[in-house]
Amino acid sequence: MNDTSPGWTALVLAGQRPGVDPVAAQFGLEAKALVPVAGELMLNRVLMALADTPRIGRIVVLAQNAEALLAHPDLAWAAADPQITPRASGRSISGSVLAAVKDPAIGLPVLVTTADNVMLTPATVSDFLAATGSADVSVAMVEKSRLEAAVGRNRRTWLRFRDGAFTGANLFALSAPAANNVLRFWERVEQDRKSVLRLAARFGPALMVKMLLRRMGVHEALAAAGAKLGAHVAPVLLSDGRMGVDVDKPEDHALAERLLGAQG
Repeated sequence: MNDTSPGWTALVLAGQRPGVDPVAAQFGLEAKALVPVAGELMLNRVLMALADTPRIGRIVVLAQNAEALLAHPDLAWAAADPQITPRASGRSISGSVLAAVKDPAIGLPVLVTTADNVMLTPATVSDFLAATGSADVSVAMVEKSRLEAAVGRNRRTWLRFRDGAFTGANLFALSAPAANNVLRFWERVEQDRKSVLRLAARFGPALMVKMLLRRMGVHEALAAAGAKLGAHVAPVLLSDGRMGVDVDKPEDHALAERLLGAQG
């Protein structure tokens, strides 16, 4: 871990959603975070990328069984690192993140990512943090053509705007107290995260129509949505198209293995 006195804490979401996870089930495991990809646990890949990022000073693993995850033999280095700590999560992802940032021992600014974000690299994290600017909430996104150039045609949840189609990269920066407004809103609508229509409807008819008719660019749309919540929200468009790949499904796992194998 670096000793450069940086100001960011990284929250790694490593818990389980309700029900059977198809990737964990494929490997006969309960915890998806402990599934290996190209010879390394998913959680291990993410923790190593964050530990090698100079601006990250502390890492919190957030899961229902966070201590048990770090007890895995392959994560002995992380369990021994005083700057990597486990924290039990609550009933919802957004509620757990909100509780963490309101905890004086953690606070802001916070980088949020997931244990299945296996394409994460220190360079991507550094570039993302450098681009957050004055936003209260920064959302990492990948444009469709950039992703397809890197990994081929791929089935993702695409958000379509006037200036293109984008997918999320499981990377968020919460920089100021107004980010709490976004987390409270997300806690109410978390079940709608995969439905563009239902999410758009939450912001009122005028903004919904503009979004659905693609009359707004991605920066304009996120700024307008954030303004509804009392926060400055901005996208950060990543240059590494592979960052649009996380491991939600067995076919994602196969793709990640291919990409990481090619990377060596």
